[in-house]
Amino acid sequence: MVFVLFSCKAKKKLVQVNRSVVADSAVLKTDNTKSEKITAIQNNQTNFNTFSGKARTHLEIDGKGYDVTLNIRVQKNKQIWVSITAIAGIEVARALITPDSIKIINKLQSVYLKKPFSYVYQYTGRQINYKTVESIVIGNAVPEFVSADATMDLSGSNVIFSGILNDLSYQTTFAPDLKVSTSKLANQKASQQLDVNNSSFIQADDRILPSVIAINSVAAQNSIKADLHYIKAGFDQELDTPFNEPKGYTLIN
Repeated sequence: MVFVLFSCKAKKKLVQVNRSVVADSAVLKTDNTKSEKITAIQNNQTNFNTFSGKARTHLEIDGKGYDVTLNIRVQKNKQIWVSITAIAGIEVARALITPDSIKIINKLQSVYLKKPFSYVYQYTGRQINYKTVESIVIGNAVPEFVSADATMDLSGSNVIFSGILNDLSYQTTFAPDLKVSTSKLANQKASQQLDVNNSSFIQADDRILPSVIAINSVAAQNSIKADLHYIKAGFDQELDTPFNEPKGYTLIN
């Protein structure tokens, strides 16, 4: 009953966006100076207090593939809650990510994981933080990568910001409407790479976000691929994010 209630909370129907109309709006007509573009991009990011989305997802972890549904709930700057369901809507796992920690319950094997946020460094670079993950889930630009220290280039009607931050090279491409289309992060010394591609933009409430997010992360021998397709999304609703460490489950490393 609880799982049914979670998945049936009211969400408005997603609407495909005509991005050429958005790109032509007066608010996005800026000069080609870096400061103008940075201000316009920052103003055009999706602002929210809470986000709730349901995404059909093909997930690959170290080469093993799974077709699942992710119910994602975000409290801005505080936590990302994820419920993973498989066939017939049966919940198989639950995760809670905060700026300090990661907790995962594996219901199939009756085990759970409790780690500091640094656990994600097995699959990403050390420059990745909680806000990076939150930005990817929403389709926003990573704040550190849109700055005066970055190099700005124009490629046709696209804007590209690139640079190096603590051995991490990055490149973010913005479409004419100043929404993120691709993000590329790489640390060649550590054999780490993260690619994110956003497409099929939609309107949820009064916000515009990608309905398709393709994530590919490689760090040495470890890899994660996730192709998310949002079928429901909503902003600034009250959220339930239940997460209790289960009794009788085994804590694993």
